[in-house]
This record gives sequence, C-alpha cells and structure tokens, in this order.
Amino acid sequence: MVDKKQLEEVYKQNLENDIINAISEMKGIDLRKVFDIYYSSKLAEQISNDSYGIENMDAKYLAEDLIENESELF
Repeated sequence: MVDKKQLEEVYKQNLENDIINAISEMKGIDLRKVFDIYYSSKLAEQISNDSYGIENMDAKYLAEDLIENESELF
C-alpha cells in the first residue's frame, strides 16, 4: 500500500506541473522560463511548506493568483 506521505508528495508534484503548464499557456511563455518563475515564487514556497492548505486548491486558480500577485516575476 502507498504511504500517505508519498501520495501527498506525488500530488504536490502534479499540482506544481499543472501550475507551470497553466502559466505557460496563459502567458505564452516557454516552459523553461516558467520553471524559473515558479520556483522563485512565494507560491512555490507556500506549496512546499503546506501553508494555508494551498496545495488543495485548483492549479489554474493558483496560476492566475501567481500571475496577479507576483507580477514582478514576469
């Protein structure tokens, strides 16, 4: 049986990939650049730290939030 902690890690990785893909599509930015943007964001830190239950939110919503609230990264 899969360990709950392992399952949560896989879910977070998938969420991060979905956020990165969503930003790339919304902004028309190359995936490599979006990786740099995402991993330098506060959002990435919050998801990594399980802050505010944010890892349970929709990837598209989180992508839009990052674009709006961390516009300096773009």
